[in-house]
Amino acid sequence: MRRLSFAVGAACLAVVLLYAMHLYLSDTAAKIVLDRGGRTYPFSVQNVMWIIFFVGLAEIVLRYLEAKGEGRQLRFRYLPEDEETLLVATDLPAVYKKVSLATGSDYLFLPSLIKRIISVFQTTKSVENASAVLNSSIDLRSHDLDLKYNILRYVMWVIPTLGFIGTVIGISDALAYAGEPGRSQDPNLLTELTARLAVAFYTTLVALVMSAFLVLVMNVVQSFEERVINRCGQYCLDNLVNRLYKAE
Repeated sequence: MRRLSFAVGAACLAVVLLYAMHLYLSDTAAKIVLDRGGRTYPFSVQNVMWIIFFVGLAEIVLRYLEAKGEGRQLRFRYLPEDEETLLVATDLPAVYKKVSLATGSDYLFLPSLIKRIISVFQTTKSVENASAVLNSSIDLRSHDLDLKYNILRYVMWVIPTLGFIGTVIGISDALAYAGEPGRSQDPNLLTELTARLAVAFYTTLVALVMSAFLVLVMNVVQSFEERVINRCGQYCLDNLVNRLYKAE
């Protein structure tokens, strides 16, 4: 539901921005980024690309906010962080209760990971099993993170595709114009044909710029998310798994 709300809000923001660009951009700039004056305007390929572009940005913002929320969990100090404390089985229920009472403990990665490790150790009394659960949980979380970027990968594929489609349509229109009966005798044919072909290639230009920007921002945010996962894993390794002590 949150993702849908972000997408709808981004699409509405894109429409507002398109209207503002329509009002304030010069004729040349509006022709490049909006195809203003084209036969299908305002339902031009560029305008569709702008809406999809903002939906992609909204998805990236959502991923960033979720990563920030995961990173904030490290500030709550669920586990002992001094150099001397060891954790035996009798210490773990209090830690488990503290984590369970935290907001978001059922779906945020760090508290869920802590509870999972404690449950395994309490059941098996094996530090090796607890370490294995830590590693497998990080692997699963990383895979889940990668799957969450599938929509963004599709957005970054569809925007250049729409750009190429718009260019093909523009070239077809230009050729159709040149092939009209009697058009070959027009002394301005070459000038008009060149202008129409230039407009056709603007669509691809705008699409490639949009896609390049989305790829850059997506990689920055994805790297941030991966670092948060690694920090959570390192926190649990240093302050939980390496402190577990099986009393004889």
